[in-house]
Amino acid sequence: MSTASTMRRLRQVHLYLGMMFAPAILFFAFSGVLQTFDLHEAENKPPQWLRVIAQIHKKQDLPKPRKPRPEAKRAPGGEAPPPAPAHSPYPLKVFTGLMSVGLMLSTLLGIWIALSMRSSRRVSLAMLAIGTALPVALLLF
Repeated sequence: MSTASTMRRLRQVHLYLGMMFAPAILFFAFSGVLQTFDLHEAENKPPQWLRVIAQIHKKQDLPKPRKPRPEAKRAPGGEAPPPAPAHSPYPLKVFTGLMSVGLMLSTLLGIWIALSMRSSRRVSLAMLAIGTALPVALLLF
């Protein structure tokens, strides 16, 4: 097999795998950045859709009703405040947010490029549909 033929085959595999996993990449990059900035936490009173996607991201399952937690026994005199972090996590959070946005933009650009190629448009659409439907089916069933 020639080098050109091998490279052509590798590009096809890359194209089809990229189209299949593109919906999951978009979902996990989006939900991950929301979690990085703690937008899914209960004290922020997040909307239900945000709690659902955070649960899917973290546990690969839909949220289930929680049993109320028993009250923790407190030590006499109250609890000590949690120690302050040694450094600010904010710079890494910003980097992670930018990385997520870059990953989403790169994925959307890849989808657009793949769908603009007439020779592989049908297979690309099929792989995109499979990559969207399969995780939803696995989640619900």
